[in-house]
Amino acid sequence: MTTDTTGSAATPRVLRRDDWDTWYETLIRAFGGVPESAEERELWDSLTEYDRSLGVWDGDDCVGTAGAFSFRLTVPGGASVPAAGVTMVSVAATHRRRGVLTSMMRRQLDDVRAWGEPLAVLTASEPAIYGRFGYGNATFQLNAEIDTDRVRLSSLPAGTDDVRLRYAVPAQVVDVCEAVYARLVPSRPGMLARQPGWERVGVLDPESERAGASPLQCVLAERDGETVGYARYRIKPGWEDAGANGTVTLEDSAALDPAADAALLRFLFGVDLTSTLVMRRRPVDDAWQYMVSDIRRCRPRVRDSLYVRLVDVGAALEARTYQAPVDVVFEVEDAFCPWNAGRWRLSGDAKGASCVRTADAADVALSVRELGAAYLGGVSLGALGAAGRVREVRRGALAEASLGFGSGVVAPWLPHSF
Repeated sequence: MTTDTTGSAATPRVLRRDDWDTWYETLIRAFGGVPESAEERELWDSLTEYDRSLGVWDGDDCVGTAGAFSFRLTVPGGASVPAAGVTMVSVAATHRRRGVLTSMMRRQLDDVRAWGEPLAVLTASEPAIYGRFGYGNATFQLNAEIDTDRVRLSSLPAGTDDVRLRYAVPAQVVDVCEAVYARLVPSRPGMLARQPGWERVGVLDPESERAGASPLQCVLAERDGETVGYARYRIKPGWEDAGANGTVTLEDSAALDPAADAALLRFLFGVDLTSTLVMRRRPVDDAWQYMVSDIRRCRPRVRDSLYVRLVDVGAALEARTYQAPVDVVFEVEDAFCPWNAGRWRLSGDAKGASCVRTADAADVALSVRELGAAYLGGVSLGALGAAGRVREVRRGALAEASLGFGSGVVAPWLPHSF
């Protein structure tokens, strides 16, 4: 990794602590210029990893920003794999089309490789940007706006009535909620093991983010004295001539078992003086879809979520397992990270895998972007093939690889942005 800290108008340099305010203001301006509260700024300053953050400067002006959090990402099979969480990326509008973004992406991926991290991940404000740097959309999120006046829960799992709910002050039960979350991380691909300090993000509650709703509220789900789930939410009161029509917005929830999840859902459906439940950033296989009496009146919508970039193809493909045996030679195209380009033989099953360079003939040809999209098992290689983005060379190889790459029992899911 290079360590230049002088920089030029097109050369990224590592962020200095005394430059953070200017650097962060460049980021805020790029996202509309709305000021953040002192609490928000202090939190993001504390989470910024300075030696993993880059700025591009034109004289005294910061014109580009990019950072990379140190994350560990759950992959199929349950392994927790080092991943650079790409974040805080911006380019000043005065410096468009001058190679600023490309220079930061180039430096960042070189650094990630030098750090020995096989993956880079991000959430995209503008998805069209990152494909050319090798990032593929690997997970999706489910959003819904449920008419709770007309939709009922027609099915609940056994044990729902055995779960006790109680109100709690969000900031006072952070540790309890984090313990629930941490137990779930190994069970679903796409989840991030939260590092110290990240527990504060879930209870950050600036008034500017409430859109007229209440401060953050919380209920805990308990069984036999143990916390088995939680829900953090807001309520926005509303009234019309016919009566109350308030809205409950679920910000975050987690549960250790279906009964705890259902008990929390039933509570959210039944909050007094409300007629709408808004849920965002839920897994696409969330069980509530099969509990409701009328899915159409829930207005489900799916959108892109986590983008994955394989920085080291061999190490990344060896880090996960495969739900069915696979023995396939991939011809990988990667112009931006040419060390990945060429043929790789992947041999693996549910117990483990190896992925090594080979001179054997290719079975499947694709770019690193498609490998990133399929990596967590939420995007089918077969579907990418049908879209013309993956080419089958050996008959039957694409079906074999597609089956093996599946995530198994649960869909991959990123619970929160970064």
